[in-house]
Amino acid sequence: MQWFLSLPVWARALAASLAMYAMTALGASFVLFSRSPKRHSLTLLTGASAGIMIAASFFSLLLPAVEAVGSLPAWLPVTFGFLAGGVFLVLSDLILSRTQRTMRAIGDRRTALLYFAVTLHNIPEGMAVGVAFAAGAADGSALSALLLALGIAVQNFPEGMCVAFPLRAKGLSPVRSFLFAQGSGAVEVPACVAGALAAGAIGWLMPWALAFSAGAMTAVVCSELIPACFSGNRTLASAGVVLGFCAMMALDLALG
Repeated sequence: MQWFLSLPVWARALAASLAMYAMTALGASFVLFSRSPKRHSLTLLTGASAGIMIAASFFSLLLPAVEAVGSLPAWLPVTFGFLAGGVFLVLSDLILSRTQRTMRAIGDRRTALLYFAVTLHNIPEGMAVGVAFAAGAADGSALSALLLALGIAVQNFPEGMCVAFPLRAKGLSPVRSFLFAQGSGAVEVPACVAGALAAGAIGWLMPWALAFSAGAMTAVVCSELIPACFSGNRTLASAGVVLGFCAMMALDLALG
């Protein structure tokens, strides 16, 4: 621990972000050893993905956004950031639906939006960890930043699976599914280091960025994942949503 505390702030952030990314890659790696899920399994997995993303939107993004608000009323950055994220996702949906090359590369519009939303929300999460390490260096403690990084790392494991398996189900090879899914977590590394280096400059922006990502994630869940899973077996879909939400909520509350 003393060795870790002796590192520069940016090096601490780099080490933590690499661990967070490794958990995403570990979750995504399960697609290399599993066959394409059957229809019922895909329904359950898609529902679980929706539940995980809803819980992450609230517990990992909106609550930290409220806590990070400074002198502004809490409702202002959270509400308008969330709204901006939803609008941005809707516009992205329109663009993706007209970009055939993007759809061929990712699989289809639904999986492209899922991948895009997860990747997008990892950026402010990485920034938040970097800012936390910078704040910890200022008061001589890195414990809160380490706990935040640990919580995000644990939740990254199911997120990696939830990106990889839908891509595999749409026909991508196991290797390509893994590469795309682990890439969604790789963005946390530069975002975390940037957050540590520019903590003072971006600290005020964090509530907006976190709420923005929550809005984008909620929008993709409501427009794509929920209709997709409930078009099949509604019982399995409902069970998947509830189980996914409970799993992510438990992880966030236990490690937050």
